[in-house]
Amino acid sequence: MEQVHILQLLVSVLLFFILFAGIGFLLNMILRLTWIMAFLYPIVILLIVNKSPYMLYVKEPGNAFSQLFSSFASLHVADIIVLISGLFGTIAAGIIMKLLRKAGYQMF
Repeated sequence: MEQVHILQLLVSVLLFFILFAGIGFLLNMILRLTWIMAFLYPIVILLIVNKSPYMLYVKEPGNAFSQLFSSFASLHVADIIVLISGLFGTIAAGIIMKLLRKAGYQMF
């Protein structure tokens, strides 16, 4: 089992939070859909965690989904913490958009 240094974990959490907050903020500005990134985030997580080729989901869906579930089960606590911080970033972007619209900024 690989050890993760606490500083590396903190930097990863901060980067994922800022990255997905920024992506969510930009998508909210462009599409004017407040919670779009919060709904798309699980799909992004599936793309990050997925190890099998995408055509396997069409040819052998049972095998592909079992590999996907085993990939989720094999995630370490540090990985889960980093992925959850990205989810919090998308939620923060939605809340910030709501507050900016309430304050009168129509471009948001």
